[in-house]
Amino acid sequence: MSISFIKKIYEGNNLPLPDQGNYENTLSVIEKDGVSPQVYYLLKERGFLGDTPIFFQEGLRQLYQESLFLNLYIKNQQTRILECFEESRIEVIPLKGTLFAEKYYGDLGARATSDIDLLIKVQDLTGAVQIVKSLGFCMEQKEISDHFHISLSKAVPGSSIPLTVELHWDLLWKKTSNIDIDGFWNHALPSEGNRYVKELSRFHTFYFICLHGWRHNMDSPKYFLDIIKVAEVLDNEMDYQELLTVAKKHQTMKRIIRTLSIVSFHFPNLDHFISLPKRRMFMWWDAHPVVKDTQPNKMKKYLDFIDYQFLSYDKTHHSVREVVNWMGYGRERLFRKK
Repeated sequence: MSISFIKKIYEGNNLPLPDQGNYENTLSVIEKDGVSPQVYYLLKERGFLGDTPIFFQEGLRQLYQESLFLNLYIKNQQTRILECFEESRIEVIPLKGTLFAEKYYGDLGARATSDIDLLIKVQDLTGAVQIVKSLGFCMEQKEISDHFHISLSKAVPGSSIPLTVELHWDLLWKKTSNIDIDGFWNHALPSEGNRYVKELSRFHTFYFICLHGWRHNMDSPKYFLDIIKVAEVLDNEMDYQELLTVAKKHQTMKRIIRTLSIVSFHFPNLDHFISLPKRRMFMWWDAHPVVKDTQPNKMKKYLDFIDYQFLSYDKTHHSVREVVNWMGYGRERLFRKK
């Protein structure tokens, strides 16, 4: 898994130079994990790119260029959408995506993006859908009961994968959290001179990126890289005690602690996470999904899944609801197959 190679970069020592076959495998794994642009950016930033074989550099550079061209297209599409929101006086906050890459990586191509995620207010959903549809996106799926986003998509020239716009009116399922979405809006700032197009505060950006990583069980190095990069940009500005205080109010504290504990476990030398006020010290994280270059005990993998899927919640009744929801989803898939 590319997490091992990324860890070596952050350790700050000269990169080991394995034989060409190992570098070929590393390049293949990095591409498969979808972090080629981030690794290319990180190697350049740390001054290690020249220590790698030429074919490895060229391979990463080509994948970076592909990411840059796709991001340019997505940025163009997002700009058109945001201009329409501004003209319609509908408040909107882009999540992740090209603006995140530019603001926190300082490079449009440094982080691959495949869709457009927008936070809106629930009362503006109808108007937001009309705007996105007017630009050629059609409804991709029906709104799911109790969910907090809908998706619309359209074909991308020369690609078999459509471009999707996800309209979010919340960040987590209400039945397993008490997140205050108004707080995100109240601290958001106008983006690039706009009045209705806004961006998350730096604090809420870090909070959101942690929650986003948790939702995917940190199963890709890209979630680690995003969290680390935002932490680096915020540096001493990030108050982790305040983060946990807010998370406790939102009933997301276990999720935040679990996520940052996993990051600090895999990157123990990063100063940004050494002073975490709370962390999980016992866990089966050598069996975590991101670690695929080892053969961990199957029981550990099972326990890690149980811990993530059902024990990441601050309230017991939230865990119970997740069990019920998970069992219902499993039955639905089973009946569909039949």
